[in-house]
Amino acid sequence: MPEIRRICAQDLKTCANQLCIGDKILLSGYVYTARDAAHKRIAALLDEGGTLPFPIEGAVVYYAGPTPAPPGKPIGSCGPTTSGRMDPYAPRLLDLGLAAMIGKGERSQEVRDAVARNQAVYLCAVGGAGALAARCIKKMEVIAFEDLGCESVKKLYIEDFPLVVCNDAQGGDLFSQGRAAFAAAL
Repeated sequence: MPEIRRICAQDLKTCANQLCIGDKILLSGYVYTARDAAHKRIAALLDEGGTLPFPIEGAVVYYAGPTPAPPGKPIGSCGPTTSGRMDPYAPRLLDLGLAAMIGKGERSQEVRDAVARNQAVYLCAVGGAGALAARCIKKMEVIAFEDLGCESVKKLYIEDFPLVVCNDAQGGDLFSQGRAAFAAAL
């Protein structure tokens, strides 16, 4: 059985080139949530020369729109959203130093190229398990675009968040390679 590696989110920029597609990791540290509406505003800020709501260099963005926190919890359900909707924005953010993205689903060739070019990584979380994922979130703070509700940018502190490497710094793509392996087995 493959080893599951524990990795600090703030170390992803320096260790991304050591991760390969299919690697399983438990991620801990600070990550930021951002979905479609937040990405559109972030792009507008960049176009205007504005300041981003979080330092992009070495950051990890989780494509999620958490539900409100029930009593005694830092957050409600917090599962990944479909990453492809952020594909128009991802290469630019990667070129600015984004270390990793967390979501679900396949990415475009342009994003995969930007991941490899920038020695970054795309990590997949299990879709449909938002309540389970929320157990790994220990703190949550809204840091930007509060008017967007669940799509506001949030700073999360996560512990042992289970993820799989789906696009690696060497250009590997778990989705296309998985399909090819399946077809070859037929």
